[in-house]
Amino acid sequence: MSDIKNSKIKLDRGPVGDSSEVIEPMIETNIQDKKKSEDKKHNQWSAKNPYTSSLTQNFILNGAGSGKETRHMVFDLGESGLEYKAGDALGVIPICPPEIVSKLLTMCGFNGEEEVETNLGNCSLHEALSTRYEIHRVSKKWINMLGEHMEADSDSIEFKIIKRQRISEDNGVLVVDWEGSGLGEDVPQDYTEIGSISNPSFELWSELTTNSDAMEDYMWTRDYVDALGDFSNIIFTPQEFINGMDRLKPRLYSIASSPEFEPGTVHLTIGIVRYSYHDRDKAGLTTGYLSDRCKVDETPIGVFMSPTRSFILPKNGDTDCIMVGPGTGIAPFRAFLQQRDLNNDKGRNWLFFGDWTEEGEYYYKEEMDDWKNRNILDKHDLAWSRDGTEKVYVQHLMNKNGAEIWNWISNGGYFYVCGDKSRMAKDVHQTLINICEEHGEMNAKEATEYVETTLMKTEKRYLRDVY
Repeated sequence: MSDIKNSKIKLDRGPVGDSSEVIEPMIETNIQDKKKSEDKKHNQWSAKNPYTSSLTQNFILNGAGSGKETRHMVFDLGESGLEYKAGDALGVIPICPPEIVSKLLTMCGFNGEEEVETNLGNCSLHEALSTRYEIHRVSKKWINMLGEHMEADSDSIEFKIIKRQRISEDNGVLVVDWEGSGLGEDVPQDYTEIGSISNPSFELWSELTTNSDAMEDYMWTRDYVDALGDFSNIIFTPQEFINGMDRLKPRLYSIASSPEFEPGTVHLTIGIVRYSYHDRDKAGLTTGYLSDRCKVDETPIGVFMSPTRSFILPKNGDTDCIMVGPGTGIAPFRAFLQQRDLNNDKGRNWLFFGDWTEEGEYYYKEEMDDWKNRNILDKHDLAWSRDGTEKVYVQHLMNKNGAEIWNWISNGGYFYVCGDKSRMAKDVHQTLINICEEHGEMNAKEATEYVETTLMKTEKRYLRDVY
């Protein structure tokens, strides 16, 4: 018994280099394995392998009489292990409208069970049209491919008559009842040759493939249901039909929540796209899917995280932040303000927000009021483009506050922009240059270089999330 006790004492108290050295690496190895396991769990979800989430909330943010439909949606992260930070985006995998899929199958005479080859492997045609291709907008490649189904000289359609019937209007008696080949002399009595007429499908295809503007205009408003109506004389095999279609891509949405403020969930602010073209009401592929076909706590939705390396809060919480986010561009700044609130950051926060009307589009007003009352949101400038006789946009309010904006920036403040890339972001960018020129006492060239090189690239204090 004494030998056993001595062995145990030696194990517990052995000097460095003895049995205690064996225990420590084992503990370290277990910790590393556990960390690797957790990292693998966190990183396993991607666009190719999305996590199956569901909505816990889905409601309209707009006030009465609004001409827009903007929704707040909350996704449950469950046991996914998915992590994110303020500024990141959530990827959503859409599913194409089932009624459109059914319409396409009917128009082409398919049953949907036909096997086709896709970039993700073989599957049924129904599955391909539902989850692997963008059927809501016809592609340029698909239109160009139609030429393979048209003969070089198919600028006209040949006709022949193979049957003729004529009924007397006076007594309803059948006076002509002829049927034949329509070739040579095998034609009805007193037959006049029809010859050929213009092929409208070929004419349309020729215009689209030789005129880039016409092609873009055509693609902008048409899906494959529209296109099949225009090119109804072309017969496809199932494989030929999907060849040339764009692959279905996930959509990325700026996250409107801080993970610590809204644990276990992801919040999004989504503008629902609805429009009507060619006598058909349509919706955006993903926004229509989320708003119309995803039921709270029921519908499975594929999601994954899309981290950002650049659109982030300053490491120093004492840094001032100017945020410009009209419309759904408010999303990441709601996340920023939640995070800055939790961090008890001392830096000032200034938000420029705007939309059509205060009554209809003042998103998250109660939260903004609370942050203002608690001095989390130090300045809050609002621009409503349809509330008065003059259109007021965020860049107009920036210009009015140019001196103070320059003061914040010149003292190390960060400047953020989120939202529409084509107009708003360009106007805000130019306004910022003008502010730096006027209040920073620079010429136009110096101000442009300061904004586009110093702020954006060197110091990385001008950050954009535009789409």
